[in-house]
Amino acid sequence: MREFKEKNLELSKASLTRRLAAMFYDSLLNIALLMVMTGIYMMISKRVVGTEAYKQMNESGSTIGDPLLSVVLLSTLVLFYGYFWTRTGQTLGMQVWHIRVQTKDGQPITWRQAFTRVLSAVISASVFGLGYLWVLVDKNGRSLQCILSNTEIVRIPKRTKTDAT
Repeated sequence: MREFKEKNLELSKASLTRRLAAMFYDSLLNIALLMVMTGIYMMISKRVVGTEAYKQMNESGSTIGDPLLSVVLLSTLVLFYGYFWTRTGQTLGMQVWHIRVQTKDGQPITWRQAFTRVLSAVISASVFGLGYLWVLVDKNGRSLQCILSNTEIVRIPKRTKTDAT
């Protein structure tokens, strides 16, 4: 199992501001990624049902709210976050804001924890961000995602040039 360099350091919990800023950065990447995946899905769908049938489906509105597309897009998000979180504990947005997701003992999270975090993040967002705002009232600075996945978001020190070598 991989370990983080800063494992034995006393790391502070990441602020809500840093978390939201990292989410904003990641959302820009996710929008682009989901647009590409939707395009690929549409091309495959058009090939499977035929160009004319797909055109009629689009015009009638039957492709709106496609449950299979929803599963593909949610799976894409799980894979995106799971890949980064299980390896380095950081997405690109989290790297910029010097925060990391980890287990309570400072280890990289598992795929199961990543899956739980993504699903609970979707639920949190759908109820006006209440799961994220929980950081403000929880004495340990945990969001709903942290609580449900048994993880934490910590602020890590900036890397210096000597750290890179």
